[in-house]
Amino acid sequence: MKTLFAALFVSLLSLNSAYAQTPERKDLQVFNDIADQVNRYTQLTIFDSISASVDQGHVVLSGWVTMPYKRDDLEKRVVKVLGVTTVDNKIGVLPVSQFDDELRFRIARAIYSHSLFWSYAAMANPPIRVVVNHGHVTLEGVVQSNVERMLARSLASGFGAFEVKNELKTDAEVRESMEGKRS
Repeated sequence: MKTLFAALFVSLLSLNSAYAQTPERKDLQVFNDIADQVNRYTQLTIFDSISASVDQGHVVLSGWVTMPYKRDDLEKRVVKVLGVTTVDNKIGVLPVSQFDDELRFRIARAIYSHSLFWSYAAMANPPIRVVVNHGHVTLEGVVQSNVERMLARSLASGFGAFEVKNELKTDAEVRESMEGKRS
């Protein structure tokens, strides 16, 4: 019994010392793991939009989802990421509305059925998000060029939305912002 206790004690000490010697993960590493967890969540659709920020292990989740369980599931996934100390879940749940649902589907169909966006539509996780909240549309995500950004905005207009906000970014803009954060 003493040898079992001694072996357990030694293994606990070595575990603690190994943990103490592990360097803290950098925010970018934690962010990349969070992005991976969000992208692997199979319940996300093009009608959900999630953003995250990391500061010394403190994570702030924001954005919109179409169902309340998605909000909770995403928080549970992010909490498990190594290096995350706290999670502030500010993800909003979009209201249930037949008008909003119809608007979502019409806009998504208009964008993704256009030949310029066929390659995006074929992706497992299409990059253009269509968020509709009380008739107000926001396009989010990443496209390859300003032409695609403007075309998506044009295709989203004309379906009776109160407003269409175009928050799409180009690949170049995303690269610039990532390089700025690394500096």
